Amino acid sequence: MLTNRNLIEFSNIKSLQLSKEFKEGSLDTKDLKANDLINEFSQVIEKGIATNEDLSLLEKVGPRVTKLKFGNVELETPIFMPVGTVGSVKSLSPEDVYSIGYKIILGNTYHLNLRPGMDLMREFNGLHEFMRWPGAILTDSGGFQVMSLAKIRKLTEEGATFANHINGAKITLTPESVVQIQEDIDSDIQMVLDECTPYPATHAEALSSMERSMRWATRARSARKKLNRAQFGIVQGGMYGDLRVKSVKQLIENNFEGYAIGGLSVGESKREMRRLLSATIPWMPHDKPRYLMGVGAPDDLIDAILLGIDMFDCVMPTRNARNGSVFVRSSSSANGKIQIKNSIHKSSKEPLDSLCNCYTCKNYSRAYLRHLFVAEELLVFRLLSIHNLQFLFDLTYEMRESIRSGNIFENVSEIRRIFAPGSL
Repeated sequence: MLTNRNLIEFSNIKSLQLSKEFKEGSLDTKDLKANDLINEFSQVIEKGIATNEDLSLLEKVGPRVTKLKFGNVELETPIFMPVGTVGSVKSLSPEDVYSIGYKIILGNTYHLNLRPGMDLMREFNGLHEFMRWPGAILTDSGGFQVMSLAKIRKLTEEGATFANHINGAKITLTPESVVQIQEDIDSDIQMVLDECTPYPATHAEALSSMERSMRWATRARSARKKLNRAQFGIVQGGMYGDLRVKSVKQLIENNFEGYAIGGLSVGESKREMRRLLSATIPWMPHDKPRYLMGVGAPDDLIDAILLGIDMFDCVMPTRNARNGSVFVRSSSSANGKIQIKNSIHKSSKEPLDSLCNCYTCKNYSRAYLRHLFVAEELLVFRLLSIHNLQFLFDLTYEMRESIRSGNIFENVSEIRRIFAPGSL
């Protein structure tokens, strides 16, 4: 278990400015466009939210390697974080997840509060001991549920009230109660309660939603009792760059230990997501962690890392695994994916990915994995989940090492070709 846990320590190991080639557009893809940075910046200058002097912020935009420390646990970014909503990364033991190399996972405040509940959580001194997880834990606030349960919830300035999905009993989440729940969970990084703006939304709707989230963030900051744990503010603003900039500026006033970008990957196109990232990232503090919430597709990770995002999470790798969909390098599939139930794998002695060193690829053939999936054997969920998480671990490792060496702009096209050929 974690020992000597203190407030998150953050250090910037290496930061790179975007290369001349990137700025000139020669590294553009169908979704990531270099000119978004200056175009979005120009718009907020025109709207009086920024001045020409602020253009210097663009000079710090670029990929970086940083270190996060939680007591005796150290990890380097960029990193992907597996999702363990109710204290378990689905189908995997904590030992499975840790053995891949992951040192941080996510839990969900809303779900853990309902089951097993905070009485039991306090009895075990938090989620680390309860699930026997030796790494760090980040807990989401329940803000996504505020959006996803919109049809059965009532939203007020005080918080969100809705019937829970287990027994229909009424539950109310407020910025203060969410802080208390996360302190009972004893998470290393708390996310503030926010209103995840639905998609699509008008500018007026997104503004109202964002401003409520900012007021809630201030209340959450004031509600903390465990000051030796980290708390992240969440940027909102829908699909509007000017609102995103306003959101960042207001969050910075609360001096959070880190900052997250929320409200993306909620139905918008990948192109739109890249544009909003370009509008937001220049304004995010350079000396604090940056976290893109709910994003985990390989091409999304590559593009966001180039712009300076440090942390990611998504249910995609394990959910896809349970549906038989597997990430592989382009040498194993031209489009970077395999659907294991396809008959082409029925007699294959090949591993899922000949270049992967995960437990599954070292020990099992595609034929066996297909047999397990068709026979509905539960073991296949574990084996495919291990592989998908290893794939994203390897991808972020390759990006991190290329940034560290200073060669990321020379290497990114090859990394993209290998790990995300569908994005070319």
